Amino acid sequence: MKSATVQQGLCDFWTRHRLTQGVGVLIALSGGGDSVALLHLLRQIAPRCCLQLRAAHLDHGIRAESARDADFVRQLCGELQVPLTVERLDVPQLARQRGQGLEEAGRELRREFLQRTARQQDCALIALGHHRGDQAETLLMRLVRGSGLTGLAAMRPRNGPFIRPLLTFSRRQIEEYLAAEDHDFVQDASNHDLYYMSNRIRHRVLPELGRLNPKLEESLAALSDRIALEEGFWQQETERALTTLRTVRDGELWLDRPALLALHPALRARVLRQALQELRGNLRGLGAVHIELLEKLLQGATPQAEAHLPAAWVARRYERLWLRAAPPQPATPFSVEITEPGEVSLPDGRSLQFSIEAAPRGETPLAVEFPAGEVTFPLTVRSFRPGDRFHPQGAPGSRKLKEYFIDAKIEREVRYRVPLVEGRQVLWLAGIARCQQWPCREGSGPVLRAVLKGC
Repeated sequence: MKSATVQQGLCDFWTRHRLTQGVGVLIALSGGGDSVALLHLLRQIAPRCCLQLRAAHLDHGIRAESARDADFVRQLCGELQVPLTVERLDVPQLARQRGQGLEEAGRELRREFLQRTARQQDCALIALGHHRGDQAETLLMRLVRGSGLTGLAAMRPRNGPFIRPLLTFSRRQIEEYLAAEDHDFVQDASNHDLYYMSNRIRHRVLPELGRLNPKLEESLAALSDRIALEEGFWQQETERALTTLRTVRDGELWLDRPALLALHPALRARVLRQALQELRGNLRGLGAVHIELLEKLLQGATPQAEAHLPAAWVARRYERLWLRAAPPQPATPFSVEITEPGEVSLPDGRSLQFSIEAAPRGETPLAVEFPAGEVTFPLTVRSFRPGDRFHPQGAPGSRKLKEYFIDAKIEREVRYRVPLVEGRQVLWLAGIARCQQWPCREGSGPVLRAVLKGC
């Protein structure tokens, strides 16, 4: 394939994806044929697109020849006058520390290295040398692993800072270009090691399927493109739906359960995935089984239940779904004796103020009054205890406080933070309800007034 044809293809890529000219581009340079072709081609179009090129090479520390590869890219970049960053990592050791397979750890560490180097080199884009054959392999590999439709979109031409200018070219076209231009590159023996799934798919599965369809590579790439197009639509719908039912507070997400249940199951699953993505920053370690677990939380008969996911904790609290990075810390029990008027601080930063007033001033959800002659100091302000009983105002009699909390749909974590004002019995669930006894009437004289502050 002629150099001019490939160069025009790269210029078309820049225009089609509306990439900014005059930016820094970091080239992921392994030294293999694909990345070497990408380096030469970007260097050829750099003057036309005003690109500032940099290169980065990661020595994975896996193969004995890795030092040779690093020397090769140093020499190549020196000849082409392209600034180069080289870093060496012991990927096998890091994979063990992370509890990951070698391929997965290698991909993640390479991605982290490229993003870190791009920031250091002030590069807005990171160019990868993937081609159409890689796209076909990726689709099949994800299909074998049970990926959903989002995963079958495979590699995108642009994903954040990452770009893949060669994705529409076949492996043969790139090899023809390298041969025609007489560009040297290194051969990676591990590309033929059938220990790796990607190599088994490349050297065994794809050739066998190619006998059934000689244009299999093009067909799989076209399928990925169609899925990616539809995924763009689904992403818009997902973000629109999530915006209407999500509340963000202190790094936590609250999702409206009735609104979630009103969504089509396909859209609901995507909304749940997107919520987890926002919470965690990524979806690593999460799969369909975890989304199904959240579905059970939503659909189940238990109004308060929870699920522990990788790097996430999700709980149903009545008509809301609560998403956190980790379970909340249990509230610390507290108990304070009040012997006279004044203000007492609560563990959550609020406070209760007690005073003696000459006449009733009126009750609100945050203020309660009792006849001063009937409710007297000392009082106790404390947290909920199993076995507590309470006679709510307007109720026919006392009942277990736990049952009252359940009927009032007060969330489990909130119950232990509710200040209980207690005299001869529980007088007030501060901010929630007062007891039936000792109401204040007009002209009843001095009153003991309690006010919850800081809400």
